[in-house]
Amino acid sequence: MSALNSLFNRGLLGARCKTCLNLAISRIKLLRNKREVQLKQMRKEIAQFLLTGQESIARIRVEHVIREQNILAAYEVLELFCEFVHARVPILETQRECPTELQEPIASIIFAAPRCSDLPELIQIRNLFSSKYGKQFVAAASELHPGTSVNRTIIEKLAVRAPSADAKLRTMKEIAREHTIEWDSSSTEVEFRKTHEDLLEGSSQIFSKTLNSQTPISPSMIAETAVHANKNGEAQPAQAISVDGSARFGANKPLTNLDKMERPMNTQIEESISDKKVEISWRSSEVLERAQAAIASADRACASARAAAELVKVRVALRSGNLQ
Repeated sequence: MSALNSLFNRGLLGARCKTCLNLAISRIKLLRNKREVQLKQMRKEIAQFLLTGQESIARIRVEHVIREQNILAAYEVLELFCEFVHARVPILETQRECPTELQEPIASIIFAAPRCSDLPELIQIRNLFSSKYGKQFVAAASELHPGTSVNRTIIEKLAVRAPSADAKLRTMKEIAREHTIEWDSSSTEVEFRKTHEDLLEGSSQIFSKTLNSQTPISPSMIAETAVHANKNGEAQPAQAISVDGSARFGANKPLTNLDKMERPMNTQIEESISDKKVEISWRSSEVLERAQAAIASADRACASARAAAELVKVRVALRSGNLQ
């Protein structure tokens, strides 16, 4: 009875595998024809962008063209593998282990199954191979374990990564030659050579210069201003200023325009300080010390700015009282 069951299951597995392979081959051919038409249209659009001088849009669209070309190349290899396995199904039925000549096609189909959403038949074929050869065999091919026989072209064409600058430039030149366009690629080459690190370093340098250019307001400057106001008879003796440079005046007074002007300035300084703290975490020890000194200076400037704002409010209040 067990022999009859094995023969029945063997024949059923072979029939299902042939059916899925036939459906996969037919769908691959249909998708290849459809994608080839779309690819021609996309290349024509990029040629139009190059002709009208819209290189920035062409540099973005060319990534989609490269992606479509890679998928077409992968589909072509998968179609050959499916046809090869379809012709060797009788051999698969008679042997318990995967034959040596079929390891690369079967492993490549298993690897491509979850990465080709347009080919659901590959998932069914992978499940059939999983039931025959075990889950470890399928996992080794899907996750590219050492010793697997997945085709290198399938791995490269189905890899999810941005194309290199050389590949994009080469494709753009091919499209320009294909449509007989005299295109100067110098500006695009310069754009591709730019690195994001340079832009980030430039922004940090601008922030450092802005932070160092801020002149701290010392408590002595505030005291001199108050004495000068008292001599002119414009203000009465103000309340004492605390040691950290901050002043306390009229805590219960309603908010005025000066309060509204002070808050954005304080918020901007505090945001700059927080950004600076994130930046110094990965710099060297010498730069770290300079950054800490700049942060301390900014803190003192923030406290002095608050004291100056409060002093100006008192002067305005006293002046309005004298006028009345």
